[in-house]
Amino acid sequence: MTLEPMPLFWLLITLLAYLGSRWLYRRTGRYLLSPLILVPAVLLAIAVPLHTAYAEYARNTHWLMTVLGPVTVAFAVPIWQQRALLARHWPALTLGMLMGSAASIGSSWGLAHLLALDSSVSLSLVPRSITTPFAMPLAKDLGGVPELTAVFVMFTGVLGAMLGGVLLKYLPLRTPLARGALFGVGAHGAGVSRAHEVGGEEGSVAGLVMVLTGLLNLFAAPLLTLLL
Repeated sequence: MTLEPMPLFWLLITLLAYLGSRWLYRRTGRYLLSPLILVPAVLLAIAVPLHTAYAEYARNTHWLMTVLGPVTVAFAVPIWQQRALLARHWPALTLGMLMGSAASIGSSWGLAHLLALDSSVSLSLVPRSITTPFAMPLAKDLGGVPELTAVFVMFTGVLGAMLGGVLLKYLPLRTPLARGALFGVGAHGAGVSRAHEVGGEEGSVAGLVMVLTGLLNLFAAPLLTLLL
């Protein structure tokens, strides 16, 4: 007989895993112990032996996804704070967001076709490089599966944040604008968190670029539905 967890079980486990991993990350500074990596690993290690489906987990923790909207809106604060920077460098930022979005969408679509993924999975993969509150409705508009998109977004963010730190050592990105944009375009929320560790201005720029890239992709959704 399968053991059915209590309704609040997954909510409590998620919060405890987050608090524990946050404490470990602050103590050690090791990125592999950050909440973005450790929490999903802990949840997976518990969910597999309990045979818990994602739908059940989402049903018991749905409010955590709901708060992503207000959290994303809060990124309007760095946009306002960096309005002078935006006014000075909007051509470079716009070009970077357009090129980054095009590279992400093109590589996702190409990879999906190379692996012969079905249409719904392919369309769920397309918005992987924008933050979850923007990516999920975009996936739905395109005909993908929003919950699957959320998983792709998480993996993209974690890998992007990890690789971004490595790329900073080898790419000639000397200004906070360039370093912040690298994380904001390529790794959305996880990248913003990592950019704040690099520097305050980098983090603000990353948050600015993340939100603007998400909005850009939402406005481009009608065009994407025609192209894809």
